[in-house]
Amino acid sequence: MKKKLSFLCFLLCSFTFYAQDNLEDLLTAGVEDAQTFSSSYIEPASKALIHSSANGWIQEAQVKKILRFDISVVANISPISNNQKSFTLNTADYNSLRFKDGSSSKEVANIFGENTSDITMTADIINENGDPETIEFNLPQGLGSTGVSFVPTAFLHGRVGVFKATELKVRFFPKVKMEDVSLGIFGIGVQHEISKWFADKFPIAISGLIAYNNMGASYKFDDDQIVEGVDAKFKLKQNAMLYQLQASTKMKILNFYGGIGYISGTSNFDVLGTYEIVGGTPATEGQNVFYNPISLKHKVSGMRGTLGAKLKLGFFKLHADYSFSEFNTITAGLHFGI
Repeated sequence: MKKKLSFLCFLLCSFTFYAQDNLEDLLTAGVEDAQTFSSSYIEPASKALIHSSANGWIQEAQVKKILRFDISVVANISPISNNQKSFTLNTADYNSLRFKDGSSSKEVANIFGENTSDITMTADIINENGDPETIEFNLPQGLGSTGVSFVPTAFLHGRVGVFKATELKVRFFPKVKMEDVSLGIFGIGVQHEISKWFADKFPIAISGLIAYNNMGASYKFDDDQIVEGVDAKFKLKQNAMLYQLQASTKMKILNFYGGIGYISGTSNFDVLGTYEIVGGTPATEGQNVFYNPISLKHKVSGMRGTLGAKLKLGFFKLHADYSFSEFNTITAGLHFGI
């Protein structure tokens, strides 16, 4: 099971970083232009990963009795709609970056999209002889070029009753490496059953949850013909908080639940290493070597609602739900415990 989860998580990161492989070429237009484009290109994935990874923390509002536990495998899928797959690139917002065909603006693929044909850009440089020169390169494709139109996340998840009406939740995926991609996930949460204090026999349980989630990933990549890199890699780090109020029925076999919550998080994406523009210097820069050139930070905040059902079959349980937020998410899980 752990190997299957590893594959799922690495599939996500490999596809995501694959879609960013041409980002370093944008340095030929200068750091400022590269930063502007990268921010618009990556922002949807930063938000979608936070929304997706915040799911699966809570199914039933009832908490475990002291020292009773539950271990589960939870998988999330966030479908990406067509209006989340592109952004408008307006050359007026850039210093040197231009469309080869002379267009002033176009809809181009973000990390989730696909350009139906290569979009060629130009950037002005000063060559080694001190003369102006124009370099051409293609914009990076998105995940749409790989046939992927969703964001998957998966976790090993555990919860245990610690004292009256309260349980501790932990999700942990040790940092492991596969080829050039590494990934690690950690989260911790506390759920308290509010209804225990005033309506223990009421058919509906109500509880509150506070949870913290952290994800870190990196990807090492090779040089290309335009930009040479040393220790070149992309690095992603995300932190998120989830605050949720949950209600569920208290039947023996099939239960229904719903909740409303608030997500708040930050995503940091960095292009690390030393990069040299082959054969020249960006016309807008006074240098052709850049160290750790791109650093992006995106913030996420918003409400979410969840509706779902959980089926109990002795020691085993199954659940499925749908969360409504900026990036809607389908979640399913398999549980066992006492």
